[in-house]
Amino acid sequence: MSQYKIIFTGPVGAGKTTAINAISDTPPVKTDAAASDMTKNRKASTTVAMDYGVMNLAGGEKIHLYGTPGQERFDFMWDILVNGGIGLILLLDNTRADPFQDMKFFLDAFSKFINDTSLAIGVTQMDLSNRPTIDDYHSRLQEFGIKPPVFAVDAREKNDVSLLVQALLYSLDPGLAE
Repeated sequence: MSQYKIIFTGPVGAGKTTAINAISDTPPVKTDAAASDMTKNRKASTTVAMDYGVMNLAGGEKIHLYGTPGQERFDFMWDILVNGGIGLILLLDNTRADPFQDMKFFLDAFSKFINDTSLAIGVTQMDLSNRPTIDDYHSRLQEFGIKPPVFAVDAREKNDVSLLVQALLYSLDPGLAE
């Protein structure tokens, strides 16, 4: 039985906890605490260590889902969580002041892991802000010399998150069948 590990990262409020909750086949483990800094302007609680869930695949295989804390002050957890991971899902909140700055920050912070594995990007909150567009994200990513799959996703919707996970798995192994 194979075990895989996928990491979800992104800024505070991008939907990491929500996405893992939507797709996990077991009740997720969450390490939320009351927000005490500028984060409280966006949400009442925030992840301080990690979120954890499991997707069960056909044949008994499992994908372990780990969500990183979004705040940079908890970045020591990022290196711990990526250990043994097969890929990264970067969630970006389209309503933030500069989602491209967020994207660059997380691409830089996880660059070694991304180079060693694979990346898929989900853009959340596009129903609330349709700018920048997915095409704008593709254009900006070309400047970085990478072409990961990029989707608009609703982190609450299992099908949206599942599509993102499938795109990541396909980018790791294009011969992978569902």
